[in-house]
Parts: sequence; structure tokens; C-alpha cells
Amino acid sequence: MTPRDPHDADAAVADGAPPPQASAVPAVRPEPDGGDLGLEGGGDTVWGKRYRALTLGIVTVVSLIAFEASAVNTAMPVAARALDGVELYAYAFSAYFTASLFAMALSGEWCDRKGPLTPLFTGIAAFAAGLLVAGSAQRMWMFVGGRAIQGIGGGLVIVALYVVVGRAYPQRLQPAVLASFSAAWVLPVIVGPLAAGTVTEQAGWRWVFLAIPVLVVPPLAVMLPALRALPPSERSAGMNRRRILLALAVAAGAGLLQYAGQDLSWLSLVPAAAGLALLVPCVLRLLPKGTFRAARGLPSVILLRGVAAGSFLGAESFVPLMLVTQRDLSATAAGLSLTGGGLTWALGSYTQSRPRLEPHRERLMGLGMLLIAVSIATVLLALTDSVPAWIVAVAWVIGGYGMGLAISSGSVLLLKLSRPEDAGSNSASLQVSDALGNITLVGLSGVLFVTFGGGDIAATGPTASHQPAAFGAVYVAMAAVALVGAWVTTRLRPVTE
Repeated sequence: MTPRDPHDADAAVADGAPPPQASAVPAVRPEPDGGDLGLEGGGDTVWGKRYRALTLGIVTVVSLIAFEASAVNTAMPVAARALDGVELYAYAFSAYFTASLFAMALSGEWCDRKGPLTPLFTGIAAFAAGLLVAGSAQRMWMFVGGRAIQGIGGGLVIVALYVVVGRAYPQRLQPAVLASFSAAWVLPVIVGPLAAGTVTEQAGWRWVFLAIPVLVVPPLAVMLPALRALPPSERSAGMNRRRILLALAVAAGAGLLQYAGQDLSWLSLVPAAAGLALLVPCVLRLLPKGTFRAARGLPSVILLRGVAAGSFLGAESFVPLMLVTQRDLSATAAGLSLTGGGLTWALGSYTQSRPRLEPHRERLMGLGMLLIAVSIATVLLALTDSVPAWIVAVAWVIGGYGMGLAISSGSVLLLKLSRPEDAGSNSASLQVSDALGNITLVGLSGVLFVTFGGGDIAATGPTASHQPAAFGAVYVAMAAVALVGAWVTTRLRPVTE
């Protein structure tokens, strides 16, 4: 990232983090004419001549990952049945998630020491290799393995992309670039399920996985020249093996907890205890000091990411099931109820990128968390038959806009509060918090759902008697978590020196 002016009296640092040094390596190497690594006048926007190729490559890579993420939900049930592995269905999702946890920390250390080029290209190659393994799998365990390889690739890529943004773009353009991350999800969210369904029905589920690797070559070719022009990392020492081992332990602990959560029996207490024993102490060491007590500055930024992502996904995971079982909507109509949220997410991300709103970034994030809480609470109304079911679509439009404000602003703050040589490890911490928030709060939602009678719905299908309390417990809990996130936004501004 572009370092803050060391003479700026208003420059702030996170709790426990030393201030940036005047000698810090700049993220953008100045040209002899004083321009930012490009032709004069060519870097006014992220789509200007200086940044166009890099921005196009970043958006394309994110779009491909987004398309795969939205399409896989459509193809996964068919793949599991074809491979006679329905009992391993959940692991096809959790394998990606837990593997990406480890890869995020690895990518952060790798980027800080060697720069983002190698981990980015390695991650893209691993993601493509995982798709090929999954698409050609003859057994379900091979399919799960392919998904784990994809997770490693995805974890390497997302952290490396954040570091690229921090080093290649001046700070004034970083909000716009990060907004493009969200915008890159819009088209895949809309066309992904429809395209995947058509391919699955006409050509077979394997082609949903096998066709995507061919598409990763063009963005690599477009991005390579700009990536090679990035300045080298200031650090030259070896990677922090302790941090990488901690991430591996966190991933293993999360995997054990997921396994235990899928089998609510007394025997599941053993893997649950082992998972907690690995997860808790390692997470405390992996994330910045003060994260779980919402220390001012960077720790609260990282904590908020997990709270925002986890509360929203924890509620969203149960929206389609609620609409099908409680309001008798078709699966297609239930899924379309969430589409507006993807569009307004991009709109919220665009809103926070406006330069005139920069002084109000923390307030924008607070507003975003309040909108998320309101949207989740509004879904509760759909449990009453007298309220039209389309209220859910309206609620998710509101929640998506809140997510765009909160998530993208958090990424901007992280880069602003990170020294250039720490951008990789801090970006990894942000992604780890995101992943842990999803695992923890989606898991909590599942436990609440079963505890309040949702298991009967899952067991007997749409013809089961209504169990509004099961869904109500989920939405009340996630709305409450989002309100906690709104309080955390009051802790984002670091202590000034």
C-alpha cells in the first residue's frame, strides 16, 4: 500500500503496532517524471491507461472464482449422487473452507517476504488443478480432495490480490479497486446458477468444473506485465513457520468442529473437544492481539469482518429453506429472493468508494452493520402468513447494501492501518477472521435450528408441520450479532499519537 505521510500528525496506528517509518518502501515506485509508475495523466482512475490491464486481470480472476462459487451449489447435489457419496456431501464444502484457512496465512507470509506474484500465480494454478481433480473424480473422496485443493488455491489468491491492491495502487484509488471486487460478483451471482444448471442438464455436472480452468489463462497474461513491475518486498527473511503452523492447527480444529457439528451425539463431543483445544489457543495467537476484546484500530477492523460475514451468512443459509418449508415457495423462487442482495452489495461497495465519503468511513461501517441487523430482523416477518413472502427479497436488498458498506470499507481500513511490509499478514488475518466468522456463526445457526425443532423439517421435507421457532431463533441470534458488530464500529478509529 502507499504509506501514510510520516509527517502527517493525524496518521494513526493500530493498538500495539509501531508507526510507519519514513523509510518504508513505497507501494508504488515513482517514475523519473514523478508519476505513479505510469504515463502522465494515465492513472487518474483504476481504468486509466496506467492501471487498466491490472484492474481487468483482477476483476476477471475474482469473477471466475465468484462464478465457480455460485455454480457449485447447483452442480454439487448431482455430483454427489453420481459419485454415490451423498454421505460426504457436507465435506465437499467444508474441505474448501478449512483448506483455505491454512492457505490464507501461508499466502500472507509468502507475500510479505517474496511479494504477491508467486503466491498469486501458484494459487490460480492450484485452483485450476482442484477444478480438474473434482471434475474428473471417480469417487466422492477424490471429489472432496479436489475441493480441498481448490480451497488452497482460493486462499492463496484472495490474500495476494489484497497485497497487489496495496502495492500497485495509490491510496486514493484503493477504495475503487476494492469496490470492483464486489462488483465482480454481480454477474456471476445472477447467471451462475442458471448457467451451471443448463450445463449440468445438457452436458453433465463434470463440465461445470472442467470448463473453468481454460478461462484462467487470459487474465494471467493480461496481469503479468503489471505484476512484474511491482517493487520487491522490504523483508528478505524466511517465512514465519510458527504462524503457518498455527494456521494449520486452526484449519484442523475448524474441521473437527464441523465434523462434530454434523453428528450431534455424545461421541461427537470427542472431536469437538479436540477441535476446540486446537482452535482457541491458535486463533488467539494467529490474529492480532486485542482482536477478541475489540481493541481500537486494526484488531477491531479484523474482528468486525468475521462478525459481519458470519452474521449475514448465518441468516442467509436458512432463508431458502424457510421460504420453501414455511411459505411453500419453489426452490427457484426462494433462491431468487437473495439475488437482489448481491446487486446492492456491489452498490454499497461503490458508495463507500466515493472520495467525499472517506472522512466518514467508520460511520459508514456502523450504518452498514445496522442495515444488516434490520434486514435479518425483517426476515422474521415472513414467518407470519399474513405478511407477503416478497418481504424477504426487500430485506435482503437492504442487507446486501449494508454488507457492501461494511465489508469493502473494512478492507480499505485494513490497508490504511497496515505498514507495507505487514499488508500480507494483516490481509491474511482479515480473511481468517472472515472464514472463522462463517464457520462459527453458521454452526451456531445450525445448532439453534435443530434445538428449536428444525430437525423435524429437515427429516420430513416440505410437507412437515411448520416450525417457525426454529427459524426465528436463527434470525434473532444473527440480528443480535450484527448489532454487536455495530458497536464494534465505534472502536475502529485507532488511538492517535
